[in-house]
Amino acid sequence: MERGKDVRARRRDLAVINREHIVDPDSNYCFGEGGAGTYSDGKLYTRSHKRGDVEGVLRTLVAFGASPDILVDAHPHIGTNKLPGIITAMRMAILACGGEVRFNSRVTDLMIENGTTRGVVLADGSALRSDAVVLATGHSARDIFRLLADKGVRIERKDFALGVRVEHPQSIIDAAQYHCAVRDPLLPPASYSLVQQVEGLGVYSFCMCPGGIIAPCATAQDEVVTNGWSPSKRNNPFANSGIVVQAPAAMHNDDPLSGMFYQHNVEHAAWKAGGERQTAPAQRLDDFIQGRLSTDLPECSYPPGIVSYRVDELLPIVIASRLREGLKEFGRKMRGYRTNEAVVVAVESRTSSPVRIPRDPTSLEHVEVKGLYPCGEGAGYAGGIVSAAMDGQRVADHIGLRYGAKR
Repeated sequence: MERGKDVRARRRDLAVINREHIVDPDSNYCFGEGGAGTYSDGKLYTRSHKRGDVEGVLRTLVAFGASPDILVDAHPHIGTNKLPGIITAMRMAILACGGEVRFNSRVTDLMIENGTTRGVVLADGSALRSDAVVLATGHSARDIFRLLADKGVRIERKDFALGVRVEHPQSIIDAAQYHCAVRDPLLPPASYSLVQQVEGLGVYSFCMCPGGIIAPCATAQDEVVTNGWSPSKRNNPFANSGIVVQAPAAMHNDDPLSGMFYQHNVEHAAWKAGGERQTAPAQRLDDFIQGRLSTDLPECSYPPGIVSYRVDELLPIVIASRLREGLKEFGRKMRGYRTNEAVVVAVESRTSSPVRIPRDPTSLEHVEVKGLYPCGEGAGYAGGIVSAAMDGQRVADHIGLRYGAKR
């Protein structure tokens, strides 16, 4: 069951976000065929080697159309322009094997009887009965998190991170990393990875996109959310990265949804600051550090456009103050990084799920609901394409064994 549309139809909804600032809550950069991964750049580097067969995941992607280069690259990357075709090929293989994919099928309720899963109810009122349900919603399905809380299904608040997107001209990052005025055409666009401890919390770069574009990733009309992606050639003139601060669960109250509400409040404030459109509040980098409004803004890749605003005032002070100090340190570590030619764009808030759906480590079922299998990023058990794929494989294997499949 996919709440959104197939890849081709979904692409039209993305164009509407960019041009008309209208967000379809079921079809956007996060929801639709392939989920957020389809339009999330396709970076495949992972540290989760102990959780499953990384090479097997990469070989599967190659079998469905990815370049064989990802099998040998240290930091494999597919590119957002390539991923839709790969996802479509996967769907066709599922159909050829007798599987079924239902688009425009948002789940609105879980049928639970005596602590056991009995199926799901869809938005059109129809019910699908099953004693095994994989809950793989992605990290932005807030309606599902609220549903679980309302039904008394145990969920937990989880650490996540919050911050901004910072975009430089790619030439500045190239010069800093390659120590040359102009990058040799045989060299790839340069990337970076930066981290700094500030007052007990980590400030770090996240999802760095050389030759990339900042994308509008809101899942509701009244919020602004940014992320980044790159095409396979990484040949756009800008380099962007999330620069975020750890927001430990301990910062919030005991409500397991408190982190989710914390996220939304910041995203809603960014929407208000952007003129109640998908226009993103922005500030030149050094102006952000100095705490002053930018009188003008540089060119930016964010398709709906940016508007000058005190981004530091949008963020909770515990986040903004640490971002400011972290960016100062990044400027010392990486020559040329601290410059007013760079722009800070609000907000980067969907780094991971603010909720964990706890499961039994042996059966992988929910700790209280038999037959319910929380899975992937939305459940709090993955942090990217490869780790989510491996988690999905583990869940599928456990369900297969339950029904008598052989390893």
